[in-house]
Amino acid sequence: MLNIMITGVGGQGTVLAAKLLAQAAEARNWRVRTAETIGMAQRGGSVVSHVRLGNDGEKRIDSPLIAHGEADLIIAFEPAEAVRVLPYLREGGCVVTATSAVQPVTAALSKEPYTAGPVLDYLAQAVPGAVLVDDRALIEKIGSPKALNVALLACALACANVGISVDELREAVVAAVRPQFHELNLRAVDAALASLGR
Repeated sequence: MLNIMITGVGGQGTVLAAKLLAQAAEARNWRVRTAETIGMAQRGGSVVSHVRLGNDGEKRIDSPLIAHGEADLIIAFEPAEAVRVLPYLREGGCVVTATSAVQPVTAALSKEPYTAGPVLDYLAQAVPGAVLVDDRALIEKIGSPKALNVALLACALACANVGISVDELREAVVAAVRPQFHELNLRAVDAALASLGR
């Protein structure tokens, strides 16, 4: 069983990223269960997608939710959201996160805005080998922030050994995304690989 958690804030595309991951796994004939926990997502609140993949011949996946300490991989589109779900990561698990902070309303109204620096420092200490992705540079290469979710998913698949290749992600994009967005999302995959030197 492979447990992957995708987290971000409303509007960042966590649900689509989970759908693409599930599509790629189903193309391998793996059993798949997904679920979302969405808290005030339309107002920039936290969104978490649970993706459970039967990569070891499992006939059934009874629960769609990942328990604490059982996530093999966390993909975060915002660093504070990565820290929020860190208790779900298993020992030796992998974290891939964007490095830019998204200001919640409460921080925007406070005297001292939230910055990503201390959060990223904490992540680097708490999870040795955490992959910190410069999402602003990626967006510049892609030419649009709309496909950052796919780029971060590609980074995670390239960095973590989950058994789904980046080529399978490309196939999932073609199968699950509207045709008018294929080129943008495939460009995001290429930009992600280029940023990793692959």
